Amino acid sequence: MSAASIDPAALVGAARGAMAQAYAPYSKFQVGAALAFADGTLITGSNFENASYGLSLCAETVAAASASQQGHRGGLIAVAVIGGPGGIVDAIVTPCGRCRQILHELAALGGTDPLIIATGAHETVEMRLSTLLPLAFGPASLG
Repeated sequence: MSAASIDPAALVGAARGAMAQAYAPYSKFQVGAALAFADGTLITGSNFENASYGLSLCAETVAAASASQQGHRGGLIAVAVIGGPGGIVDAIVTPCGRCRQILHELAALGGTDPLIIATGAHETVEMRLSTLLPLAFGPASLG
């Protein structure tokens, strides 16, 4: 499977389903993410907030940790992200800086540059992770 064979609507649908499971009692901003791998596996995650705000986990980080736990440390080809206040999708949501770095690490393990699909109420934007995180620091940076 390649990024070209990904069904963006299905990937966004999986992210939307994950968003419904978000634990966001403080910000009320629910986010869902879906990661697609070359072997056809889809892994989702949703944000999980904490009363100590800095300990909160973003949807993409939860999904990446789940992927790693399930043995997916390569082959990341696409990521969909969707979110909004109270689960109402309005503006496009892209991965935050921390999540961009986490996704880069996961992608670097397989030498991929995954397609990022960010969906709002009225538009969808697709771009490569390298566009969101140019000149990224990763495993290759360590020599």
